[in-house]
Amino acid sequence: MQEVSLQAQLKQLLLPTFAKRHLELATAYEAEQRSHVEYLGALAQEEIEHRLQARIARLMKDAKLPRNKHLEDFEIERIPGLSRSLIENLASGNFTNSYENILIFGNPGTGKTHLSIALARRWCLQGRKVYYIGAANLVQILLEAKQNLKLKQLIQKFDRYEILLIDDISYIPFDKNETDVLFQLLSERYEMRSTLITSNLPFGKWSTLFKDEITTAAVIDRLVHHSTILELNAESYRISAAKSRKKSSLSFVEGV
Repeated sequence: MQEVSLQAQLKQLLLPTFAKRHLELATAYEAEQRSHVEYLGALAQEEIEHRLQARIARLMKDAKLPRNKHLEDFEIERIPGLSRSLIENLASGNFTNSYENILIFGNPGTGKTHLSIALARRWCLQGRKVYYIGAANLVQILLEAKQNLKLKQLIQKFDRYEILLIDDISYIPFDKNETDVLFQLLSERYEMRSTLITSNLPFGKWSTLFKDEITTAAVIDRLVHHSTILELNAESYRISAAKSRKKSSLSFVEGV
């Protein structure tokens, strides 16, 4: 019987870190006269960490986050009444255990997308499955799937994600076909999976999006039940930054 090398055996067992690091660690642990159990434990821990990092990398890629936003960079103190402890609690991802939703409202430039992406990034780092998509794009994808008789399969695909992040349900008035497919998706996720939605429009104005009052009420009812609502009532970050730059420029000119 042909002898198989340890390197080949480890690769066959799908232990790439073992295969890569076993000789180097063995030499180090022998030099320090540490036990075989300690050596094996360290090697196993490196394998675990490697797999975790690889899984996180896959989750981040699969999430399709459009930008790399960090929760630490979100200026919570700019938003009156917004609790840091609440944001950290949401960042823990525990709300997904009871399939709760997060709804973030606010004027343009108040940080809704930043906050939602930053939260999504945290959830990915915890090993949770998240998917980001703009509302207008989502509706078109759902509508195309319905036309191709594949809507059920697409909704099942979205069901793989613990948290579906729908960004910017605003401005675009949906026609009945678009309303129907979006309502179907949200209904399927109700009390089964969590959804995060951002919007510039408060619920009181959603009838301008969905047109039909019954559908509007039904959508809101499913979203609000078991949900956390965040209202980012602050001046646009971009406008505030522009004012600060203008003020700095005037101060510089006056000082010259």
